[in-house]
Amino acid sequence: MESIHAALPASSAKPIHAHRPIAYWLFICCALVFAMVVVGGVTRLTKSGLSIVEWEPLIGAIPPLSEDHWNELFQEYQHTPQYQTINKGMSREAFKDIFWWEYFHRLLGRLIGLVFFVPLLYFALRKRIERWLLPRMVAIFLLGALQGAIGWWMVKSGLVDDPRVSPFRLTIHLGMAFLIFAAMLWTALVLLNEPARVVEPLARYAGALSILIFVMVLSGGLVAGTHGGLAYNTFPSMNGYLVPPEAFERTPWWTNFFYTVGAVQFMHRCIAWSLFLLIPWFWWNTRKVALAPSARLATHLFLGMLFVQLALGISTLLLHVPVHLAATHQAGAMVLFALSIWVTVELRSMRRQ
Repeated sequence: MESIHAALPASSAKPIHAHRPIAYWLFICCALVFAMVVVGGVTRLTKSGLSIVEWEPLIGAIPPLSEDHWNELFQEYQHTPQYQTINKGMSREAFKDIFWWEYFHRLLGRLIGLVFFVPLLYFALRKRIERWLLPRMVAIFLLGALQGAIGWWMVKSGLVDDPRVSPFRLTIHLGMAFLIFAAMLWTALVLLNEPARVVEPLARYAGALSILIFVMVLSGGLVAGTHGGLAYNTFPSMNGYLVPPEAFERTPWWTNFFYTVGAVQFMHRCIAWSLFLLIPWFWWNTRKVALAPSARLATHLFLGMLFVQLALGISTLLLHVPVHLAATHQAGAMVLFALSIWVTVELRSMRRQ
């Protein structure tokens, strides 16, 4: 099998067990980001994201502690377009239900920042983070700070006459969460694996699958942002068509993939069908290669999760996007993405037999 030589990081001189505390810390951060993506999905599906109309990174961590504070927050919400056009007459108790989802979503963001920054500072001061790794850790922290700003930028887009967030800002917010998750997971897995001396063709293929899954996530963000899951609720056809005739009514034609519900959902389906073909083909080719037990397990889980995710997506569509299924489908996308990264790292670390 062909291979290309890959440069070893400076960390190769240090034993793997010395990196374990940092790797385990990053895994914890990944778990928190996973939880935040799930809560964010429920927040969107329950239309709770516009219930808090101010961005207070520090003061906002304190929940309402008195009836007067609840009344103040409710009055602020009553002045929003969402209340005036969609939730007119909502009770304060009903407001509390949507408020808590958005509050916990923002609280998780603050918690992730704290859980990342404090250990980062500790490891850096104790000189446990090597020179090659420190810039990467700082970059991840800055991306997390930027993500908070993107979240508020997204919310602001819905505090207007048309009370729904911009599909593009929603997609950017979701994509950034997946990028931060990927950066932390990749780093943690690399720290726990032997440095790669060769990059096998299958590792490059696995990396390409990771990119394709990320593109599918972005298309899913557009589907969610345009409420595309509530249209064309048949499968495998789209209301009796392979391609709905109204899907490409806009000109120029490529703008349909960003604005037209039919084209957006069609694109999401096409990527899913591509993964349905490519991942089993990839798995079959890994059967011909001698792999470590951990790598073999990763490839099996990757294949199995593909079918779970496809089943979740189809069920969500056919049942008209129930909250629990849609949130599970979004969580499944992150699990599939994580498994693709694990497979890629395992194959990059593989030695010739």
